[in-house]
Amino acid sequence: MNNSQELPDYLQAFDRLVHIMDDLREKCPWDREQTFESLRKLTIEEAYELADAIVKKDMEEIKIETGDLLLHIVFYAKLAQEENAFTLAEIINTLCEKLIYRHPHVYGDTKANTAAKVLENWEHLKLKEKNNKKHSVLSGVPSSLPAMIKALRIQEKVSGIGFDWENREDVWKKLDEEIREVKEQAADKESSLQKEQLETEFGDLLFSVINAARLYGVDPEVALERTNAKFIRRFTEMENMTRQEKKTFSDLSLKEMDALWEKTKENEDH
Repeated sequence: MNNSQELPDYLQAFDRLVHIMDDLREKCPWDREQTFESLRKLTIEEAYELADAIVKKDMEEIKIETGDLLLHIVFYAKLAQEENAFTLAEIINTLCEKLIYRHPHVYGDTKANTAAKVLENWEHLKLKEKNNKKHSVLSGVPSSLPAMIKALRIQEKVSGIGFDWENREDVWKKLDEEIREVKEQAADKESSLQKEQLETEFGDLLFSVINAARLYGVDPEVALERTNAKFIRRFTEMENMTRQEKKTFSDLSLKEMDALWEKTKENEDH
């Protein structure tokens, strides 16, 4: 563009990216072969890499991974343009119109003084759109989402239209009930469907745990990932301590393993 120097820095950078994408699609053998289907799994991988960077609070990595995701958006737009389906400008303008429509408290007369009220309005507007198309409020939850994230999105969506606990403290009674049902099913050795039914009860329990986390403002995916990282860190330290003592971890007794575990916890506290 001849007037690129007149554009703000971010628009100049975006214009540069679009032109690079054009070059790659024309001149790079790998980029020429890509399709919507081939990029799909790579996009999911990039999203998870960004999620990891966010959990680690690594701003440099967040910058890199958001760039990778942006590349995928531009790539999809290029593929669609080649098929005369839609353009990058249409993607952006469609998004802009949706944001304006779903933020009447910013662009209209609707009042929303809290984040919760904004989310409630958002879900009501989406439901209105879906009702016009005879869709469920849950039809916007992607079927391919991981189960935990899907459960959280389901709960958020139905909460947005008022289907939620009146008092969040009541969720603990539900959790107690689900734990009791899991224990009862686990103790039932007579049923021929014991494993299937136990799986169902565990599913109900996990759904309730996710719901409790949501009600108390905790992202269960982030919480579990931090616990995973903590376990990996402690277990790796246990293995290192075992090697330093010239021992093999698998030869340790459970009592020795437990002692090492407690030692790693103590080391983290100091």
